[in-house]
Amino acid sequence: MNGDSRLLNVVDVEATCWEGKVPAGAVSEIIEIGLTVVDLDAAARIAKHRILVRPTRSTVSEFCTELTGLTQAEVDTGMEFADACRLLASEHQAGVRPWASWGDYDRKQFERQCAATEVEYPFGRRHTNAKQVFSEAYGLNRRQGMASALHIAGLPLEGRHHRGEDDAWNIAALVLDLIGRDGWRTTSGG
Repeated sequence: MNGDSRLLNVVDVEATCWEGKVPAGAVSEIIEIGLTVVDLDAAARIAKHRILVRPTRSTVSEFCTELTGLTQAEVDTGMEFADACRLLASEHQAGVRPWASWGDYDRKQFERQCAATEVEYPFGRRHTNAKQVFSEAYGLNRRQGMASALHIAGLPLEGRHHRGEDDAWNIAALVLDLIGRDGWRTTSGG
């Protein structure tokens, strides 16, 4: 995969979460990064990746495990956040490839966590909010969640919802649907 092919990283993160109030002293931290590589020219998903991240300022709640299937024991086997960001930059060319996520949560979570931990932000400025593009392409007044968007597009939900690697794969399917409808556009800026 060379730098001049039209590759897009589709990213979805899962983070520590709680039902109700955040416990004292805890912050939401990325615990899984799902990444699917899309070849925009071939209109195909060509790779699926999963990076587990070990939280340092929070723990995986029972609510979070029910939602994502991720356990504290599992994320304890993950890498440090700084190492995950370096991996995104080195192995997935995150700083040079355009990237997309469903909404702005993933981008903002990376920005917050990088700022809080003084870790270099791994992504470049070419980010596309796929949720917004989908809403515009389908003429929807309200932005849809990923599962609803898959239903609208007539696509199956593959894997487990709220699992980063599966959600990135499904979001990539929605990107491909938009490409097929001539509705995909890569935007820039934050």
